[in-house]
Amino acid sequence: MTQVELALDWTPNTNHTGVYVAQAEGYYDEAGLDVRIRSPAEDGYEQTPAKRAATGNSTLAIAPSESALSYHTHPGYESLVAVAAVCQQDTSAIVALEDSEVDSPADLDGRTYASYDARFEDHIVEQLVRNNGGDGDIEIITPPKLGIWNTLVEGDADATWVFMPWEGVLARREGTELTPFYLHEYDVPYGYTPVMLARPDVVEERADALRAFLDATGRGYEFAAENPAAAAELLGETADGPETLDDRAFLVESQRELAEHYLTDEGEWGGMEHDRWARFVDWLAEEEILTTIEGDHIPAEAVDAADLYTNELLGW
Repeated sequence: MTQVELALDWTPNTNHTGVYVAQAEGYYDEAGLDVRIRSPAEDGYEQTPAKRAATGNSTLAIAPSESALSYHTHPGYESLVAVAAVCQQDTSAIVALEDSEVDSPADLDGRTYASYDARFEDHIVEQLVRNNGGDGDIEIITPPKLGIWNTLVEGDADATWVFMPWEGVLARREGTELTPFYLHEYDVPYGYTPVMLARPDVVEERADALRAFLDATGRGYEFAAENPAAAAELLGETADGPETLDDRAFLVESQRELAEHYLTDEGEWGGMEHDRWARFVDWLAEEEILTTIEGDHIPAEAVDAADLYTNELLGW
């Protein structure tokens, strides 16, 4: 059996359903793979999943697309390349509590944003505020990552970034009303999120194993798209994670909201479009968010979007 370790971006949730379906249904076994799924809860998020992949501690990592940019432009680490998009549409949003009087991104001026401390994250949020007519003058706090949601709910932060089919559904079921700000509605051409990342040398040297893994995983996501309730049940039975995984009704509701976002219009999983990557890179550079770790501006022409992703392992 060939070993593959996948580092998750968060504790197991419906974004990861296809992976757990593939594990539960034996798709990985059929492919001769021994897949280890690693939750960041194992070390309290001491090391991000992207860093685990960049340092060789994990074969693959799930992360937002800007992680590929971050490691591509970081002199201290190996680059990372996206090998598959988990979802085709961005289901994330910056959210505030409905009763907080934050009715638009511009209202976040002078308020507190709970950050995951990703390299470009805070500047993206600040630009979102400016795009809505604000100054982008927000206070950034960095609570423990796995506690960020509670920071918002308990009123210690005015806004944070969540996935609506997970935290959004969770809030609705608990009677907590959210005001979401979807990035595309405020002229932010955000990239794919999440994606699966690997080092370029791993892509080259372990191509057969990665192809087998992505093929089996794609089967899992195709199952989840077609059978959301059954997939939610498999996720709850297979994943080891937060207590929310025991709430099957919640998992089904979350899965049904997310299922339509897994596949392309042609019904395939994982593929990425060059124009979407290029638009995101160009926008980050234009807004001077794309910088070196020292803060120096990186022009768009210095980054070839084609170096940040590949569809080859998917057979595209």
